[in-house]
Amino acid sequence: MTDRMTPERLREALLDGDEIALLDVREEGTFSRGHLLLAACVPLSHLPLRIGRLVPRRDCRIVLVDAGDPADPLAARALACLTDLGYSQVSLLEGGLRAWQAGGHEVFSGVNVPSKAFGEVVEHWHDTPRLPASEVQAMQQRGESLVILDSRPFPEFQRMSIPGGVDCPGAELVYRVHMMAPDPDTTIIVNCAGRTRSIIGAQSLINAGLPNRIFALKDGTMGWELAGLGVARGESTHAPVPDAQALARAQARARDVARRYGVRTITADEMLAWYADPARTTMLLDVRTPEEFAAGHWPGARHAPGGQLVQATDEYVATRGARLVLADSADGVRATMTAHWLLQMGWPEVRVLTDAPPRPQAGLADEPLPAWPDGVTRLDVPALQARLAAGDPPVLIDLATSLAFRRAHVPGAFWAIRARLATCIEQLRARGHAARQLVVMAPNPALARLAAADLRALLPGATIGLLEGTLADWQAAGGAVASGLDDALTEPDDVWWKPYDHVGGVAQAMKDYLTWEVGLVEQLERDGMLRFRRHGARSEPSATT
Repeated sequence: MTDRMTPERLREALLDGDEIALLDVREEGTFSRGHLLLAACVPLSHLPLRIGRLVPRRDCRIVLVDAGDPADPLAARALACLTDLGYSQVSLLEGGLRAWQAGGHEVFSGVNVPSKAFGEVVEHWHDTPRLPASEVQAMQQRGESLVILDSRPFPEFQRMSIPGGVDCPGAELVYRVHMMAPDPDTTIIVNCAGRTRSIIGAQSLINAGLPNRIFALKDGTMGWELAGLGVARGESTHAPVPDAQALARAQARARDVARRYGVRTITADEMLAWYADPARTTMLLDVRTPEEFAAGHWPGARHAPGGQLVQATDEYVATRGARLVLADSADGVRATMTAHWLLQMGWPEVRVLTDAPPRPQAGLADEPLPAWPDGVTRLDVPALQARLAAGDPPVLIDLATSLAFRRAHVPGAFWAIRARLATCIEQLRARGHAARQLVVMAPNPALARLAAADLRALLPGATIGLLEGTLADWQAAGGAVASGLDDALTEPDDVWWKPYDHVGGVAQAMKDYLTWEVGLVEQLERDGMLRFRRHGARSEPSATT
């Protein structure tokens, strides 16, 4: 029989200190409306593709959560999937989210809540200096010696940034700052979109002992826009890689942080011994830039840029209590700065890997693509173009995110969610499509293969095709694109929409988001499930704040 945990049993299990993964298998947009604090969002649509990295140990305790709606038993479907994949200790939360809430337990909205709550707690701990947008702009206009470092990944920076800002993602700050502000009289402003990465970024520089005046931009680019100030778009200025002198200064500061916050190292042989321990989970996370990771990394490592790993830890690690090994270049600056935050977030064992650059022969194997589904036709872009131009064209199903589909898609394509394909087929038929010929496309080839296999099972008499290519390939071949969500076959709740993703009411969405972030500390105190270690304490975790 399936083990079903009551909310009370689950709460005890989450606090007993043993490894456990709490997985909410609803789509991220639905998850963001209300969920358990310590749940990682791993939608059923993507579960087979993500579970091996998030919960690598097959006998780790796993508890699955859904809404608790008997008409939509996502957790039961996820249980069957994990059982097929060899996971042996999987339980369901009895009654799902509804039962948890009915039991008087706290429910949180939003995404990446533990990390964002941590940012608010850090500000409370240290009273991290901050400046409003109006004052930063006034400093610029007065011609003061000032550098604005944007702590977000480059795509976010390109979308919108503070005029004059330079992209320098979170873990890169201490690594690169001496190139941007070699003069201690230069004021440093750190910004992100909202609050968390601004706070953590500014406090990282303070913790590293820089002599400069350092501030977080209050409320980030959202605060800048809400103040009526114009943002820049399409900027491409990066903070440069440190030269020898700047790197030596960064290394000295990182060594001091390691000493004060108890950051420890691990060799490759020691890491492999950890991996050999069948009773514990070890996760190898590469905190360098995307370009460095692409140029060569440890097989089996997951790319987790340091700033994002702190900002969205639950997207990289779902096994609570896992051992975390951080891979970096030989200097270890970025891994050290990341580790000193993860330790304060309550992760019990975090190590900086000393063997760098990567030694591939000592790593783990990368996961292969799912097998090509039986009975599914391979199509390249020219073949798809010919099929769509024929007298009886197939129905094209696009599994991109709702936001990506809204921006651009093949004209006539329908948007769907993999976990809801049965419902989407019903919608197609209601719109007059016989669903006799279907072609699947997705930015992720693994997701496309899984969805094609699902359609093969749902429609055994239909002709199913799979595009070996993406929308970019379609456009490169001269294909036109359409925009909008009129051809969505289900609610577009697959991802959380940032405030500036909304078509209307963006200013109010920004205000609501910033209010939500600030309110997380009070909600954490009511919940009582999450504990952080203040200021590098070596003792047992303290209370939340």
